[in-house]
Amino acid sequence: TAAWTWNMFFHSPNREAVMPLAALGGIGGFIVAIVTVFKKNWAPITAPIYALLEGLILGSLSALFELRFPGIAIQAVSLTFGVMIVMLLAYRSRIIPVTNKLRMGIVAATGAIALLYVTQMIFGFFGHTFLNSVNGSTTIGIGFSLLVVGIAALNFVLDFDFIERGAQFGAPKYMEWYGAFGLMVTLIWLYMEMLRLLSKLRDRR
Repeated sequence: TAAWTWNMFFHSPNREAVMPLAALGGIGGFIVAIVTVFKKNWAPITAPIYALLEGLILGSLSALFELRFPGIAIQAVSLTFGVMIVMLLAYRSRIIPVTNKLRMGIVAATGAIALLYVTQMIFGFFGHTFLNSVNGSTTIGIGFSLLVVGIAALNFVLDFDFIERGAQFGAPKYMEWYGAFGLMVTLIWLYMEMLRLLSKLRDRR
């Protein structure tokens, strides 16, 4: 679905052609994600649906960024998977020990960022903006993006730990799909943040 929306945009570079699909992917993906969290045993069905829906928004937004900053999509993809591999190696070598304090810290930081984004979205619906310095290509904006990228990367440690502990304790088969779903959520979040960070850096040139 990401490749489909990407090709659709570049065959006819028209923002209006892909934005409805991006909205469908964003809203639909959010709903399916919530369902998956509360109905983990549905993950073998909902996880692939979530992937397809997220592909709609990823392909659309990547194409829009690519049109403005040529080459940014492949850079973001490479950095995202590079970070994931580095975090996997750090986890496997126990450089980053997963303690309860670490889990609580990552969850708290992730929740704070989510709350900030939701607040921004609500204000945006009413035509108001705030924290422009955070969203812009200023030093503060780039620093904030680096912070968010770091927190998103640390979420990989929680994903790997969840999957490993599930295997050790013989979790039900459907939890394999739920673990993959969690990993996919982190991958998508990190990729979107990489796009934002790279666009801010390009904007300063």
